[in-house]
Amino acid sequence: MSKIHIILLRGVMPTGKNKVPMAQLREVLSDAGYQNARTYIASGNVLVTSGRSAGSIEKHVHELILKHIGPDLTVIVRTAADLQKALDETPFGKSYDQSRVFYVFFAEPPAPKLVQELLAADYGDDELAITKRAAYLYIPDNYARAKVNAAYLEKKLGIRMTARNLNTITKLIELAQT
Repeated sequence: MSKIHIILLRGVMPTGKNKVPMAQLREVLSDAGYQNARTYIASGNVLVTSGRSAGSIEKHVHELILKHIGPDLTVIVRTAADLQKALDETPFGKSYDQSRVFYVFFAEPPAPKLVQELLAADYGDDELAITKRAAYLYIPDNYARAKVNAAYLEKKLGIRMTARNLNTITKLIELAQT
């Protein structure tokens, strides 16, 4: 049975080695049999309809991008329900500036020992929470200069991941329902 999948690409940039033209990506995905390929902003957010499993889509889309566009990108696939669950589980509620909360989605679950080590560290004003599905970052200042961000987590946990903000996740959920 076909359903809508949300594809999150890590590290897509408007220029440089990770450049992925969204029109070309939609064409490549459509040509490969994905239905209703739509992109949201030029930073690697795609919605497709497919009967494939999330894991199968991740592998296939990775191969398609590598072959037809060039970059070797991390591809993470979720449903709108998965994204909504991540929003619902955030430990950073209404008392936090929601524009400074970032959601980090894992390609595979992190090792519990490494998670414990990360959670025990002091990040100053930045805050970190980790579940099986995602990490949650509260970064009140500049994300690029934060003590903890997705690149740091990826290095420390040794797994692939990608981050999105509340606005992007909310819009992707909305698009999946239309």
